[in-house]
Amino acid sequence: MLGFAAPGKSLGDLDAESAATVIAAAADVTILLDGAGVIRDVAFGSEELAPSFEGWRSWIGRAWVDTVTEESRPKAEALLREAPKPSVPRWRHLNQSVPAGPAIPLLYASARVANQQRTVIFGRDLRPVSALQQRLVQAQQAMERDYARLRQAETRYRLLFQMSAEPVMVIDAVALRVVEANLAADRLFGADLASSTGRTFLEAFDAAGQPRVQAMLAGVRSAGQADDVLVRLADGEREVAVSAALLRQEKAALFLVRLAFPNAAGVSSLGPAGRSRLLEFVESAPDAFVVAKEDGTILSANPAFLEMAEIATEEQARGEPLSRFLGRHGFELDVLIANLRARGPVRLFETRLRGAHGAQSAVEVSAVIVVEGGPPCFGFTIRDVGKRLAPSQPAEALTMPRPVEQLTELVGRVPLKELVREATDVIERLAIEAALELSGDNRASAAEMLGLSRQSLYVKLRRYGLGDLDSQDEPS
Repeated sequence: MLGFAAPGKSLGDLDAESAATVIAAAADVTILLDGAGVIRDVAFGSEELAPSFEGWRSWIGRAWVDTVTEESRPKAEALLREAPKPSVPRWRHLNQSVPAGPAIPLLYASARVANQQRTVIFGRDLRPVSALQQRLVQAQQAMERDYARLRQAETRYRLLFQMSAEPVMVIDAVALRVVEANLAADRLFGADLASSTGRTFLEAFDAAGQPRVQAMLAGVRSAGQADDVLVRLADGEREVAVSAALLRQEKAALFLVRLAFPNAAGVSSLGPAGRSRLLEFVESAPDAFVVAKEDGTILSANPAFLEMAEIATEEQARGEPLSRFLGRHGFELDVLIANLRARGPVRLFETRLRGAHGAQSAVEVSAVIVVEGGPPCFGFTIRDVGKRLAPSQPAEALTMPRPVEQLTELVGRVPLKELVREATDVIERLAIEAALELSGDNRASAAEMLGLSRQSLYVKLRRYGLGDLDSQDEPS
């Protein structure tokens, strides 16, 4: 240890109080021990530290080794053994016990006072360092989580990139060379397109299409977007629609290019003549045909539907909710759409169609959902089945159920309280039967119509003896 050159001369007139001030200022915590290692006094470098060591006055008169945590005692004893040696102080990490609260981490060093049986323990508070280390660990963990999320996102998008059925390529915006291509592009152009030196992306198209593709890419580079171009491939056999988007990666500019085949699949493969005949068939079909959005609003309808709905033109029907015309109750169309989404095409769903001027007719509805080629939409075929009904009773006639007739015969014979209870049971049973009929015996949909849980519906079915209840059908 390199000390003062002439301490006797420079510190000779230093009294005890001044020396205590200097020693206390030298560390955050200073502990003065006697020859036996017993604490005789304690000082703090600042007034803010003292409250953290609540109960420190109880240390005085106790062995210093007993005031540290159990795992720190061997290091405290080593410090006391090293104190008499005139060497560089060795700092050791100890945890100081506090009566109230967790132990406080401190960095301790010891020094023996010359010609006196006194040992001074200097302590530095490690809590700021510990808090900084904790924040560093948390920041490192957060970075690792972010890196993991980025790797997962990169894996997902790379998998999506490779699984795309359409050719997709990443093109250097300056040299117009292929940087990366998915499997569909490799199958279309060959896997050597990206690896061949000297070849550009434009070579994938015929001579007439190359200037158009180049002009489209220039528009994307300058304006950020451009219209798709329809060009032929280099083999001259197929047409493709080329679209592009500009990407910035570090200091480089890249194009994300997608190729689409207009007549790849679906109705478009029929050609203009085939599409025309199909539309002509829908327009002249005797059954009503309606196309609706996901929310049930009408997109288009053929003349047969307009006639049944008592509407003059298709423009009057477009944008109107289909539930305005279709369904005896407001929830019937919701039940139909729910079954359509859950189970696919629905056939021969019985309901009623209401005209704009009040006319009603019994109909059967078949429906399908279309999810390709744009936003999902629903197609409904509606057939008038009113002529199939028995002529002895009009479809619009309202008949009183037999149980209700029996109840009316009891008026005056039984108390009103019992009559009301019986009527409630009859109405409840009729409502459950109607819900089961409307939902096609789908008990989950019937429970939703009635505002009941499935468990409550099964209890009522068992009570009224409705349906064929098996133990495996009941909800768990």
